[in-house]
Amino acid sequence: MAVLCRPAIAVPEHVVTLEETLALATRLHTHHPQLGLALRLIERTGVRKRHLVQPLEAVLAHPGLAERTRRYEAESKARVPAVVERALANAGLGVRQIDLIVYVSCTGFLMPSLTAWLINTLGFRPETRQLPIAQLGCAAGGAAVNRAHDFCTAYPGANVLIVACEFCSLCYQPTDLDIGSLLSNGLFGDGLAAAVVRGSGGTGIRLERNGSYLVPDTEEWISYAVRSTGFHFRLDKRVPHTMAPLTPALRALAEQHRWDAGGLDFYLVHAGGPRILDDLSRLLGVPAAAFRFSRATLTEYGNIASAVVLDATARLFEERSAVDGQRGLLAGFGPGITAEMAVGSWTGSGGRQGGDRLVGQRVPDAAGAVR
Repeated sequence: MAVLCRPAIAVPEHVVTLEETLALATRLHTHHPQLGLALRLIERTGVRKRHLVQPLEAVLAHPGLAERTRRYEAESKARVPAVVERALANAGLGVRQIDLIVYVSCTGFLMPSLTAWLINTLGFRPETRQLPIAQLGCAAGGAAVNRAHDFCTAYPGANVLIVACEFCSLCYQPTDLDIGSLLSNGLFGDGLAAAVVRGSGGTGIRLERNGSYLVPDTEEWISYAVRSTGFHFRLDKRVPHTMAPLTPALRALAEQHRWDAGGLDFYLVHAGGPRILDDLSRLLGVPAAAFRFSRATLTEYGNIASAVVLDATARLFEERSAVDGQRGLLAGFGPGITAEMAVGSWTGSGGRQGGDRLVGQRVPDAAGAVR
């Protein structure tokens, strides 16, 4: 049965704190009629700092879509190999043992996908299958886990590499001044993650059932307006209330597996904001501490889009509290409004599997070259 092994996480070296964000918003939007509201909303996110792929001054200077795409390609090629190598090491596998690469990102566009470059550069087999996912936003982290689970179910013994690469700062739009945009400027951060789903063996979360649910008539609540200047993020004020219609879907998935969604041992969910976690705690009837992994991601990195669920999963490994048979829920939420959900149980010794967090570093390959 498919096992989600310990993820590898990396964040860029440039940091912006909450205090710097608030000061910057005040300086840039002194005369905005809703500046006070925007500042209060940013403070309530719980985000203490975020990591950026460029210095803040470069983020604020919009060079155009072409230059941002060039930057996305250069930074992803410079940073993704290190997290891939650590994820493979965490799973005890080599590149030749991977049968499918699922690459998720909603903050940059390349064709062919980065999967082709990874196969050619890192030595994966030419037969390795590719599954790029670009339009599920923050839900794509959960979708990647679920598609890996499906693949391993269809091809027993196969292994899948998941890669999430999100440079949200490359989507900053200085002319977008609505409250949703101002809030997003203080919420989203940059981050990368990779993890392996093994078709057999491995320590981690044994994936047992997955599902998807779309809240009817909400496709405009989270969206991109694609213009000549790039992706313009749109966030409806009703988004924080989406846990009310999504919680029954989480309960239904668990019930299909004869589990109670409110009685599990660990929860790894997308932390789009503190309201989502607070509402889930109340609606599922579980302690706020049940979402400590997701809340820690939000506090330390901000919303890193599709990489959130993998970072929360990595924190479960780091805590080393899980024991064989403990049951849990993994879920990503994003545009649609869509939930990608999975339930599974812990398997293995629960011991440390390497894979320390990486901040602004490069990992040398076997020949000593630094990627």
